[in-house]
Amino acid sequence: MQNMISIPFKLDFLNLAPDYTVSFFAAILVAVIVNAEGQAFAATMLGDARQDSKDRFHFNAFLHLDVWGTICFFIAGFGWSKAVDIRADKFSHPVLFMILSRLAGPLSNLLMASIASSIVWLMGRFGVEDRVFIVVMSVNLASAVYLILPSLISALFPKSEDQQRKLLFHHIGSLLIIAVFLAERISGIKFISQFIDPVIETLFRLILG
Repeated sequence: MQNMISIPFKLDFLNLAPDYTVSFFAAILVAVIVNAEGQAFAATMLGDARQDSKDRFHFNAFLHLDVWGTICFFIAGFGWSKAVDIRADKFSHPVLFMILSRLAGPLSNLLMASIASSIVWLMGRFGVEDRVFIVVMSVNLASAVYLILPSLISALFPKSEDQQRKLLFHHIGSLLIIAVFLAERISGIKFISQFIDPVIETLFRLILG
């Protein structure tokens, strides 16, 4: 089962298979909503509760899509959601709880990968090879591993009230990530993924059993 697709899964744009393409689109939506809502839930539980929480808890994956994060999904096999609004001043322990809230995103992706693997295992008992949940598992697992460090950086980054500066950092960081992985796909040289992909592959085999 593990050998059905490459891990992390990336679309082959020169040979798009309809079933894998649809599965990948579904996996992106699942990964995005799980990541964003995971952060929002953790922040709420830790003290940043909102009277009107529909901006964070709307469970509409399309409203959580980030342009650069979505592009990265198609290039690198992982990506990210729009930044979830979390106020550290609402926490009794601002630094610690901000870190926990941000890490809840990739940890939620890891949980989703585990759930998907359970479905794959169950269907395998009936002799069914489920490509959809294999792809969901791969995309969520890749997002969990790759987003751990950026989540920590985001949590520890000095607070700035300058929204333009925040947007600038977001765009520059996103473009750098996309540029690196685009260069990997074009050149065939793994600058970063050679260190991280083996971790994803190991976790994939471990979770899938």
